[in-house]
Amino acid sequence: MGKLLAIDGLNIVRRVYEASPEPDSELKASIALRHAFSSFRHLLEAHAPTHVLAAFDFGGTTWRHALYPRYREHRAPMPSFLRDALPEFHASLKRVGVHAVMIPEVEADDVIGTGVLRWLAEGRGEAVVATTDKDLHALIADGALVWDHFKGEWHDDAWVRERFGVAPERLHDLLALMGDATDGVPGVSKVGMKTAARLLNSYGDLDAVMAGAGILKTPLGERLRAERDILSMSRRLVALKTDVRLGVTWKMLAYEPD
Repeated sequence: MGKLLAIDGLNIVRRVYEASPEPDSELKASIALRHAFSSFRHLLEAHAPTHVLAAFDFGGTTWRHALYPRYREHRAPMPSFLRDALPEFHASLKRVGVHAVMIPEVEADDVIGTGVLRWLAEGRGEAVVATTDKDLHALIADGALVWDHFKGEWHDDAWVRERFGVAPERLHDLLALMGDATDGVPGVSKVGMKTAARLLNSYGDLDAVMAGAGILKTPLGERLRAERDILSMSRRLVALKTDVRLGVTWKMLAYEPD
């Protein structure tokens, strides 16, 4: 059996870059990418995968912007020095047998979601996702495990339940209800994580919440009714697109240590 290691590339690169308090510069980008490359090598050595899917955002607008033009409007753009240095970073990965995958109009999350679900559906073996992105933790419901490279810890079903108060399969419903300020997903006003988790654990999935809590004559019920369309859009924004044409084969993603 094989092992797929799906790496959320920019999750690592941006975290390493932003950890330095130095002002943006070509030198800062060079140092950060050198450390990020070491992180990639460490992941490869620690997890010993047979296949590697290193996903990066292509850049520019995505299908989520088409759905909601204000998506990520408050997120700071990637520093130009870092953006300009990425092609050489991708080339460095290729030299050690790692193929960087970037697809126009979709995010790295969608690439990983598509690849991991396809791998698991084909029964090819275990799948590990290296990320700190909460959206990708939903893949745990399908049998994947998440590895937090920066904390050096595994995230599984129990971790998601402890951290978010819901099962992994309800994570996107939770994020739709509470919104995600980082990505500019609106959610339902005045609904935080605890309220969203309580609703889902009481009623089930998002449709059941709307059918149950959404008819209550309470301020919360009124907001759910009034913001039904916003909630529906939020659910689409946080969901992973899992039918992306990746343009690569498993043979292309096969990894052999140098």
